Amino acid sequence: MAEKKLIGEVYYPTKEIMDNANAKCESLYESAEKNPVGFWEKEANNLHWFTKWDKVLDDSNKPFFKWFTGAKTNIAYNCLDVHVQTPRRNKLALIWEGEDGEFRSYSYFKLHRETCRFANVIKSLGVKKGDRVTLYMGRIPELMIAMLACARIGAIHSVVYGGFSVEALRERLEDSQSKVLIVADGAFQRGKIIELKKIADEALQRAATVESVLVVKRTGHQINMEFGRDMWYHELVNLPIASSTECLEIVDAEDPLFMLYTSGTTGKPKAIVHTHGGYMVGTYTTLKYVFDIHEEDRFWCAADPGWVTGHSYIVYGPLLNGATSFMYEGAPTYPYPHRWWQMIEKYGINILYTAPTAIRGLMRYGDAWPNRYNLSSLRLLGSVGEPINPEAWRWYHRVIGKEKCPIMDTWWQTETGMFMITPMPCTPLKPGSGTKPFPGLIMDIVDEDGNSVKANEEGFLVIKNPWPAMLRTIWNDPDKYVNQYWSKFPGMYLTGDSARRDEDGYYWVIGRVDDVIKVSGYRLGTAEIESALVSHQAVAEAAAIGLPHDVKGNAIYCYVLLKTGYEKSDKLIDELRQHVGHEVGPIAKPESIEIVDSLPKTRSGKIMRRVLKARALGQDPGNLSTLEE
Repeated sequence: MAEKKLIGEVYYPTKEIMDNANAKCESLYESAEKNPVGFWEKEANNLHWFTKWDKVLDDSNKPFFKWFTGAKTNIAYNCLDVHVQTPRRNKLALIWEGEDGEFRSYSYFKLHRETCRFANVIKSLGVKKGDRVTLYMGRIPELMIAMLACARIGAIHSVVYGGFSVEALRERLEDSQSKVLIVADGAFQRGKIIELKKIADEALQRAATVESVLVVKRTGHQINMEFGRDMWYHELVNLPIASSTECLEIVDAEDPLFMLYTSGTTGKPKAIVHTHGGYMVGTYTTLKYVFDIHEEDRFWCAADPGWVTGHSYIVYGPLLNGATSFMYEGAPTYPYPHRWWQMIEKYGINILYTAPTAIRGLMRYGDAWPNRYNLSSLRLLGSVGEPINPEAWRWYHRVIGKEKCPIMDTWWQTETGMFMITPMPCTPLKPGSGTKPFPGLIMDIVDEDGNSVKANEEGFLVIKNPWPAMLRTIWNDPDKYVNQYWSKFPGMYLTGDSARRDEDGYYWVIGRVDDVIKVSGYRLGTAEIESALVSHQAVAEAAAIGLPHDVKGNAIYCYVLLKTGYEKSDKLIDELRQHVGHEVGPIAKPESIEIVDSLPKTRSGKIMRRVLKARALGQDPGNLSTLEE
């Protein structure tokens, strides 16, 4: 059938990609649109349930939706035990490389055994179903294993990113009322040791609920071990208590699996709650179709398990699909900017999924580094975390993907648990657009009154129907859950992002609603201005904020990071101002551009514009616990 001609810059999938893709776009969208609940039920039938559901979707107490009610399952059983009973038992589940070059691999059989051992150790510390366990480690296999071990016994894991500060860890320990903390002695980052145990010790002085601390040895440097509270994992795991494989808790589909704190670009982080059943169906299905997982693939999601991307697409999604995942401990440019490209060649990685921040950071070093390596194993690329500017998209496509790898530009949130706006390999692509909602989802862009906006008009991005992997609540704060996500537009989930939809129905996420600057009555997205700046050959990264202006209401102020080889000058600053005016329009021309050496970011790589704004106005920047060092 002839493909409809789309407007603008479009990259069409090849016949080979179309023929080999798991997703046949037309039929998949069609069947999901006719019966969204039936679509998810069909996918759920591919997974293991000890007891089937009475009802797929219970919407009797909106917005507290429930999925697969009455069903009994366990996500860790589906990740491991299911595969161990098949020829996949000897297939690699995880390949890991440390920053120092250390290598480890785990077959499904080995990962299952290590998970059972870890689960038994946690149980021996008195952890029962429903108890909270906080995990605080770097990107090491034990983090994945500990998550699966908690899931296996019905405990709720709360992973705290291994770069967070004392205060951030304390806040999360107290809020979750965790019984046990699992911490690594340290982590390697850019050749240095991050002293995780030392940070934990300080946080524990102010977190009274923690009874036991389990310490995983990674760096081997000298640490304090408090008698009666702290125990080495490697010692306990070799005791007879750890040897049993009988450590499975059969749980209800709606039992909590984990809580995860949002990165908090504004205000105090909140704990998002996800459950075993719906989350399992959502992550399994989306990864299978979007990244087209095949038996022979090696999938590398370059996020950290401490973020939802790592939860969904390093740990649970790949294992549910029986895939081989790759995990790397360190920084992309350590010791040199070739590290990622070197590992892709070395391990034959087929799919790379990373953030625009990382892409732009590597782009700064030019084409020569990736061009030294054979990247021909790559067949799909992905982007996550924020809208990718077209310039970075094109570089990623041309230099890394050699113009043959489709880019899966995904939009989703901690709250959604899974991809929401995303292409699939069968989807024609437009640089900078996440394309369309995943099959089975009804999304829209609305104005202040909740009415759909016209094509190319900006508005609030909303979700109009429930989906399996959706958050169930905010931990201990159901009122906040309702107020924050469901109160502005009754019956619609408010994402907090603004977006526009073009004539072809493609979605373009602009950024957080609070990242919109109104200049002389015109609404300008920070992402749009930043994208224009980054399209200039001298600019590596940019951040735009709005500051009060007597005449315009707000004026645009920008902060810019230059690429290697460019020097700060008044001439260049003026050139950049003109460039933005040219790219976006005269109204978007920045009032001021400041060239800086770094930008304040959350640990997940998102620019904290409120910090820049506070600094510019001489105000208190507020909670900086989520700020990258």
